[in-house]
Order: sequence, then structure tokens, then C-alpha cells
Amino acid sequence: MSRQTVNPTRMELSRLSKQLTTAKRGHKLLKDKQDELMRQFIELIKQNNLLRKEVETQLHRAMKAFRLANATINEKYIEEMFILPATEVSLDVSTKNIMSVEVPVMQFDYDDVVMQAPIEYGFVNSNVPLDLAMGRFTDVLPKLLSLTEIEKTCQLLADEIERTRRRVNALEYLTIPELEETIYGIKMRLEENERANVTRMIKVKNKTK
Repeated sequence: MSRQTVNPTRMELSRLSKQLTTAKRGHKLLKDKQDELMRQFIELIKQNNLLRKEVETQLHRAMKAFRLANATINEKYIEEMFILPATEVSLDVSTKNIMSVEVPVMQFDYDDVVMQAPIEYGFVNSNVPLDLAMGRFTDVLPKLLSLTEIEKTCQLLADEIERTRRRVNALEYLTIPELEETIYGIKMRLEENERANVTRMIKVKNKTK
């Protein structure tokens, strides 16, 4: 293990000892942070998997109804049905802090009437499968938004976990061992100097007798 090149003095020994104490404290804090990030990340992954299955099932049902509608209604009629302006739905994106990581919080902003009559379109050439498809697509929108929020949060947490892991490893395998090795070397050098001084004092004392 490499050591720092420093003067073997008690002042340097004191300075490096303080650095070592700080490094060990920082390592513990970062390790605790890493463990908590991992705990929350695993919990979010579980939520993500459950929600994704639910969303995929609902989207499959909606697409099935839409394919049936597309097969029974002329395509140009379907296009004409959606010429009318759709209901405006705004998206509010804010953030929250998870272990110093800013993650998104997404929320739809729409009137209750949107869920009751989700999408405006002409009903003259409509049929039951198309109505079902539109209703199912609208029902799944909030869950799609939640899924997007969770997956983005997982991505941000994963990046922070990797950064924290690198810092933990740098302290654990490089900084702390290097400081310990340097401190050990200084102590050995100081003890050697002290023994040499004692030996010289004994020799001087013997000569003065």
C-alpha cells in the first residue's frame, strides 16, 4: 500500500490523524447513505414492476378494443371523429428530495369532467369498441404518469447509488489505507528517532563520567 510523502513530525502525525478520523466518519455516513438508497431503490423497483404489469394489461385491453373499432369503422371516419379539439390536460412537475437526490413528482391537472367524458370526438360514426378504447386509454393515463415518475426516480437513485459506491470504495480502499500506512510510517520514524536520541544521550552521559 502506498503512503504519502510527508515530513515525519508530530505536527504531521496530528494532522494526518485528524484526516483519518474525518475520512472514517465520512465513510460511515456515505455507507449509511448507500444502504438507505439501496433500500428505497429496491422498494421502488417492486412498485415499478407491479405498476408496469398493471399498465401493460390495461394498454393491451385498450388496444384490443381500438383494433376492433378500427376493423368495424372506416379509418377516415375515425380520423374525422378526432378533428374536434381535445380537452386540455396540463402536467405539473415538481421535485422532492430523497437522500439529497432531487426526484420528480408529476401530477395531472384536469377537471373531473375529463374522467367522465375523457376525450371529445364525434359520436355519429362511433361504436361501442371505440368508446371502450377511449375510456380505457384515459383510465390508464394517471398510471402511466405514475410509472414514468417511478422509473425516472429509479434512474436517478441508481445514478446516485453508483456515485456513492465509488466514493465509499475510494475511502475504504485508497484514502483510509493510505492515511493509516502514512501514520504508521511516521510513528515508526518518530520511535526510531527517539531511540536514536536516547542512545546518543547515553553515550554523551558515559563520556562525561
